Amino acid sequence: MKEHNKSSVIRLLNQIMEMELAGVVHYTHYSLMVYGYGRIPIVSWLKGNAQESLAHAQRAGEMVTMLGGHPSLGIGPLLESKKHDIGDILQESLEHEKAVTQLYYQLLDEVKDKSVALEEYAREMIVTETLHEDEVDKMLRKPGEIKPFDPHH
Repeated sequence: MKEHNKSSVIRLLNQIMEMELAGVVHYTHYSLMVYGYGRIPIVSWLKGNAQESLAHAQRAGEMVTMLGGHPSLGIGPLLESKKHDIGDILQESLEHEKAVTQLYYQLLDEVKDKSVALEEYAREMIVTETLHEDEVDKMLRKPGEIKPFDPHH
């Protein structure tokens, strides 16, 4: 991999790491703000997403060090709508997942045909994030509302 390309890839991986760490904070915060009858399964789901975001951040950091880079100490944007309705939380989650997925697509574009390991990593993470988006999309629907998932919408 050329040096220019490598520094660009490291920059993208650090952005991914920062966004995934922001996901840890968001999902942890959301898990504390859920009230009502459906609290237990929703809190459990949110905590699971926080743990998975941490694993994704660590994995991105490992890729940075594999390339000889320095993992970021930063964190992605921690914007909050201050709305804590489950629908609002899920909508914010969906927007966050879409933003992370776009970074993985950028990474794939950058490493395609240049690094099998990084290309496979990017593809795997795109699949994982797309499935997350689909899951949240389904949670936002009304019962019985059947439609195909559009990851680009």
